[in-house]
Amino acid sequence: MEGMLNSAKIFKEDLYKQLARIGKCLSSDKRLEILNVLSNGSKTVEKIATCTEMNIANVSRHLQVLLDAKLVKFTKKGTYVIYSLADPEIIEFLSSLWRISEKQLPDIGRMKEDFLNNLDDVQTLTMDEVMEKLNNSSMVLIDLRPKEEYEMDHIEGAISMPMEKLDVLMRELPKDAEIIAYCRGPLCVYSALAAQKLQSEGFNAYRMEEGINEWQEHFQLH
Repeated sequence: MEGMLNSAKIFKEDLYKQLARIGKCLSSDKRLEILNVLSNGSKTVEKIATCTEMNIANVSRHLQVLLDAKLVKFTKKGTYVIYSLADPEIIEFLSSLWRISEKQLPDIGRMKEDFLNNLDDVQTLTMDEVMEKLNNSSMVLIDLRPKEEYEMDHIEGAISMPMEKLDVLMRELPKDAEIIAYCRGPLCVYSALAAQKLQSEGFNAYRMEEGINEWQEHFQLH
């Protein structure tokens, strides 16, 4: 019996050590940012560096840690190495991590409130409110992510309007329609900045905090 208990203890200790590999991997804010970027689509090292404003050497080091923890994978396309999340369940994990963090860490709520308070009259709509407007009114849903992310997946009916091209592309929007902007999700504030910019140009604009991943998760559950 003593031998069996000792074997169970060793098994438990080894199991927690394996779980800790994921925990240690997620202890970096930059690796969390890379995972969030990849949750919106596969990317090269160069593209990840652009999205995260890190140099390629740092991105490569973080990707190696994520690879060792089996959180990302890669494929080769010609001379390019394309990275993606290792499993779709990682998207759900990141969403859960965000919800728990927002609930348990009051600083996150204060940071969001302080940021939005610096923007004039930007109204945030819930996903249900956006769906209602999509069904019942003349409105335009714009996707602020890069074109390649939009092409991989987007909310049905949304049009691509990358943030860096908003000043030009907004001229194509009808002034009498309601505009709702969304981007990569709760960790991206482009939707708020875009809504403020659109309002300053005379549009009736709103923002949605969530992105495509949260949208799909929400309406799969309802």
